[in-house]
This record gives sequence, C-alpha cells and structure tokens, in this order.
Amino acid sequence: MVNPLLGIFFHATGGFAAGSFYLPIKKISKWSWESAWLTNGLFAWLIVPVLISCITVPETFSILKNTSGVTLLWTYFFGLLWGIGGLTFGMTMRYLGISLGMALALGITAAFGTLLPPIYAGEFRELLANPSGKWVLTGVAVCLLGIAMCGRAGILKDRELTDETKKSGVAEFNLTKGVLVALFAGVMSSCFAYGIISGAPIAQAALDSGAPELWQNGPVFIIILFGGLTSNWIWCIILNIKTKSYTNYFDSKTPLMKNYCFAALAGATWYCQFMFYGMGSTLMGDLDFASWTLHMAFIILFSTFWGIITREWANTSFKTKVNLAVGLLILIASTTIIGLSDRL
Repeated sequence: MVNPLLGIFFHATGGFAAGSFYLPIKKISKWSWESAWLTNGLFAWLIVPVLISCITVPETFSILKNTSGVTLLWTYFFGLLWGIGGLTFGMTMRYLGISLGMALALGITAAFGTLLPPIYAGEFRELLANPSGKWVLTGVAVCLLGIAMCGRAGILKDRELTDETKKSGVAEFNLTKGVLVALFAGVMSSCFAYGIISGAPIAQAALDSGAPELWQNGPVFIIILFGGLTSNWIWCIILNIKTKSYTNYFDSKTPLMKNYCFAALAGATWYCQFMFYGMGSTLMGDLDFASWTLHMAFIILFSTFWGIITREWANTSFKTKVNLAVGLLILIASTTIIGLSDRL
C-alpha cells in the first residue's frame, strides 16, 4: 500500500513524539544527567521496543533467531554509531535548549540520512530522471533551507540575550559546546537510516511471517536500538562511577517514584517516534528516501513549539522571531512538496 499523504501524517505524529520526549526528562529532579538519560534509555531502547514488536509481530524472536549473523551485525553496528549520536544529541539540548539544539543537530542528520543512502545505492541518477524524484529532491532542499533558517534564529537569539537570561531558559547554556556537540551528534545520528537499510532482510522476514505491512520494522528497531543502548549504557555507567551518581537509582532522598515514572514516560514517548516513522516509511513507496527528512522536519517543528511554550525564545527581538517563523513555514512547505510529489 502506497499513500504518501498518510505517510506524512504518520511522520508528523512521530515528529510530535520525538519533539516532546525531553519534556518529562526535565521533570526528573535531584538526579544527575547521566542517571536520567540512562533510565529513560532503558525504556526507550529496550523495554518498549521489545514489547511493541512482540505485540504487533508475534514471531519477533523467531525471526531474529533465524536472521543471518551478518545482517544482525551490520544492523547492530549502525545502531551502535547512532547511539553515540543519540548520547551527544541529549547533550546538545542540555547546552542549547530544546529548539536550537534540535534544529542544529537534526539539520545535519537530515542531510546525511536522506541524501547519502540513495547516492550509496547508486539510485541518485534515477531520482533525477524521475519527475516525482525531482519534486522530492526539491522538497528536501527546501527543508534544509528551513532548518538553516531555524538555526539562524538560534544564533540571533544567542547574540541578543544576556548569559543570565539564556540560563533562565536553559540552565547550562553554552553555545560553543552546544554547536560542536550538535555537529557530531548530527553526523552520527544519521546512522539510524543506514541501520534500517541493513535490517531490510529482517523486515522482509516479518512480512513473510504474516506481520502487517505497517509493523514490519518492529524487529529491525529492536536490533538498532539495542546497539544504541550499548553505547549509551557504557558512557552513562562511566559517568555514574566517575561522579558517584550511581546512588541516584536507589537514593531515598530523591523522588524515586516520580523520577522513574517520568523516565518511563519519556522513553515510551521517544520510542513512539520510530514506531510511527516505520509506519510512515512503509507508506511512502519509492519516495521512502525522503522519510528521514520529513521526520527531522516535524521534530524541529514540534520541538520549536515546545521551546516557545517553555519560554526559550522569550525576550528575543522581532527580527529573531521572524527568522524562526519563516524557518517553520519553509519546513511546512517542504513537507507539502514531498507529500504531493506524486500528484505534482
């Protein structure tokens, strides 16, 4: 079944989940960053993916057991690299805030994750020769322009606000650290797209077992996300030991129940982005390569919305707000172009 417009709706739903998941993490109190991030990750990258896949694809474990070692290895490997990007992605929002951090990191992720797979597969010329492909590439270019405008708004914001004002919205605001981390996070996070490509035989096995087409990527996500959990677990445990914050997990002086509940909520919300991403990707047909750009665009849209609600853009000039608004409108235009590309 191919339905790009419905596919975009699912990508938008996933983008909303991804753009919102960090809000519960900010509610975790009296824990170090690494403790909150790792606890969130256990739900996001292990518990919820396995649970959802087993419900929607009952043969999940049988499929993974019968998958070749090479396929599992490469899918896991790209997940490992993506996990490093995800780890630094969390640090990006730590230093830049939700809206600016998302815009910079996801802009780079969108470029690498969308354009390199068809180039690597030797399909780029075919896209240029196909009218629908040309429109989709136009939409991707427009999307990157919108992301750049959002990033420019963030830079203007940094120039205008005092350190005290910046830190009232983002406690650890640091533009230099944030930009460097965002660059690294963006490149590494694009590896998720390659993990999906590597895991294509797993998705096909899911279909062969009778799984619904919309849920075929569930078992693939388990392997990719387990790779991500590995890299995040190693780093967070190192930090736990270094700062002696490992006591957070059982320290009765902290609000344990509240923190675990918010971590679980953040993890479940986070995973929803890829659950809906998989559904949207399935419906895009030959235009699936644009799914990654759409996903990134919607995350930026919704994360910017939350950034405005949480007053990260308070006290900025009219010029900065116009840059932000124009960037968001361009992102919306890009998703429209991609969604209507078949009909255009």
